[in-house]
Amino acid sequence: MSESSTTTSASDRPGGFFAFPNPVDDAAARTVATGVVLMSLGVAVLGWGWLLVPLTYGFWARVLAGPRISPLGLFATRVAAPRLQAIHKLVPGPPKRFAQAVGVAFSSTASVLWLTGAVPAARIVVALLAAAAFLEAAFGLCLGCKVFGLLMRTGVVPESVCEDCADISRRIPSLRS
Repeated sequence: MSESSTTTSASDRPGGFFAFPNPVDDAAARTVATGVVLMSLGVAVLGWGWLLVPLTYGFWARVLAGPRISPLGLFATRVAAPRLQAIHKLVPGPPKRFAQAVGVAFSSTASVLWLTGAVPAARIVVALLAAAAFLEAAFGLCLGCKVFGLLMRTGVVPESVCEDCADISRRIPSLRS
């Protein structure tokens, strides 16, 4: 659930406006996850259904265009991550984009459930989203990224989608022979 704090403009990246950062600053990803946890708990625990609007919008915005039209993504990349120097680590972007897409599925489902009156079901869906986001925020464990890796290993996602994921020695020079 994430973005990069690079200074490259959207028009400089392949794909332009709809490009997703690659690599992604893990500090920014964890900051976004923290925001998702807080909003999700507001819905699941306190029943504040209105929070589904910024929550769902944020996931759609980050999937479609990275942090550039997501208020939470912009805060994470421009304000929080530059100040969190202790946990800076660059990670591949495609798994993070996949994780954001999973967030789209959960938050959109919860929104539809809430709007159709199935509020208890919506709260459960959002609680599951909060749990996954908490793992990312607190421990750097991205469940969506783990699923992405599994899909790559089984051949559902081609290696060309994320060459850094397929060959980790590209990211860790000590593994090169």
